[in-house]
Amino acid sequence: MNKSRLILAFLSILIFTNSCSEGKKSNQTSEDGPTNFLQDKTFLEKYDPQLIELSTGDKQARVLVSPKYQGKVFTSTAAGDQGESFGWINYEAFEGPLDQHMNAYGGESRLWLGPEGNRFSLFFNPGEKMEFDHWHTPAAIDHEPWEKIEAGPKEVSMAKSTSITNYQGTEFALKIQRTITLLEEEGILDNTGLTADVSSIKMVGYETINSIQNTGDFKWTQETGAPCIWVLDMFKPSPETTIVLPLQPNETKAGLTTNYFGIIPKERIAITNNYLFLKADGQSRGKVGVSPERALPMAASYDPLQKVLTVTTFDIASELPYLNQEWNTTADPFKGDAVNAYNDGPLADGSQMGPFYELESVSPGAFLSPGESMAHFHHVYHFTGNESALDEIARQLLGISIAEINEVFNPK
Repeated sequence: MNKSRLILAFLSILIFTNSCSEGKKSNQTSEDGPTNFLQDKTFLEKYDPQLIELSTGDKQARVLVSPKYQGKVFTSTAAGDQGESFGWINYEAFEGPLDQHMNAYGGESRLWLGPEGNRFSLFFNPGEKMEFDHWHTPAAIDHEPWEKIEAGPKEVSMAKSTSITNYQGTEFALKIQRTITLLEEEGILDNTGLTADVSSIKMVGYETINSIQNTGDFKWTQETGAPCIWVLDMFKPSPETTIVLPLQPNETKAGLTTNYFGIIPKERIAITNNYLFLKADGQSRGKVGVSPERALPMAASYDPLQKVLTVTTFDIASELPYLNQEWNTTADPFKGDAVNAYNDGPLADGSQMGPFYELESVSPGAFLSPGESMAHFHHVYHFTGNESALDEIARQLLGISIAEINEVFNPK
């Protein structure tokens, strides 16, 4: 786990795509708008009768996990059946038929593999031009079911064995595994190092351990290419939600990429020496990336309308090579992002998959010998309640106040 690093750290379209890649569907969170936890659970159980619910002792903090749908954490809540359901779920995607490019079921934590682009891409067949018509999400992380290994009241482990061929023709035999552990309040406070008064706050938090094993007979190298682990969290936007990416201090914009889908309008992005802010209203498509040298092991967002502070934490190993996921074969394949954030918005034809926004973390390349494994830790925490108490949490974990976050795009 990355607790010590975490505590220290707290002080154009279609050139490159991510989880929200060009699925040209338009939908709402549900037929009737925003949902509570019970409504999402009832819907999901129609399509996955073996849906797994993890809950804390008081039954208030809960998460829904689906081995059938690629080990996704679909959603969570801090307040039981009638509490807000934090994950974005694409109801229409469950109706089928399967989409040849990507089946965007949604979910507030899912595991993908990279790289998506570069000459070692896992999303394009050898020799094909890197354009959307040829882009296909590998079946094991898109629509094939996973196996439940074991499950208890607060933890579930799932796995998938598969083979994937990359752009240059290397066939990887591998096993993917996820363990999801729901944390009691004490575990959340221990993991984050929080000492703020949380008596007026409801919270839910869980740990995901995401691993990949080389089950083949050759070593994965910079000549063969290698996969990486990619964890993506999809949440519901609001007109005033702001994404906050803490940065290693730097007076320049070194290590930041902000033009994946073209230039982000200046009223939607702000960069200081210590933070990158992105408006997360689901109304304008834009993605940002942070290099492992500039990133801190945390990403966050705040919704002042629902009074929800979301914090994700994860591993970063800046001394190791991260994979470039850009849709071309000329960029350095071993120089990529460790952290990404995305705000959804309409495509050029007016259609839209969401709206949603994403916080993402990526592992280094998995240059593994036969039998070796690599794990990537990624935690998700939601805090909701009294804004003055949320302010204490934000100050301690992010080093910034709620008022400062709100002022970036919503000055009073």
